Formats: sequence, structure tokens, C-alpha cells
Amino acid sequence: MRLKIAVLPGDGIGPEVVNAAVRALRTLAEIGGFEFQFREFPIGGAALAETGFPLPKATLDACLESDAVLLGAVGSPKFDDLPRD
Repeated sequence: MRLKIAVLPGDGIGPEVVNAAVRALRTLAEIGGFEFQFREFPIGGAALAETGFPLPKATLDACLESDAVLLGAVGSPKFDDLPRD
């Protein structure tokens, strides 16, 4: 069995935590005899800096097409004063 997982590392400590989770999932897949296909996409402040949008359409589309989403922490005090539109 092969499951598609959209990996959204996020901001701050998010990438570190998500990387540890991906390593753990790879180990579980090895032990269990199945496979994960991980694809990484930006979200939150990282996406805002890269694309100008906190949730780019490509990220949303990838999440909808995946079997699961692994979402890291998002947000940072430096984004607190941004307009909410």
C-alpha cells in the first residue's frame, strides 16, 4: 500500500518537528511493509514569504489530492500585525 502525504512544515519549530515525524513514519513504513510518498509544500509565514499567500493554491490542491496531511506549527509574532484579509 502506498499513501500520499502532503507535508507542510510551517514556521518556527514546525519544520524541526515535522522532520522528526517524517523520520518516524518512514521507520513505521519499513517495519510494516508499506510505503508513504511524502511531498512538501509551503504554508504560513514560509509560504507568505515565498509566494505572497499564507495558503497557496498549489498547497491546498496538494492537500486535497493527498491521503493525509502532516501539518507543522504555523505563525510567528512577526506576522501578528498583518491585515486579516
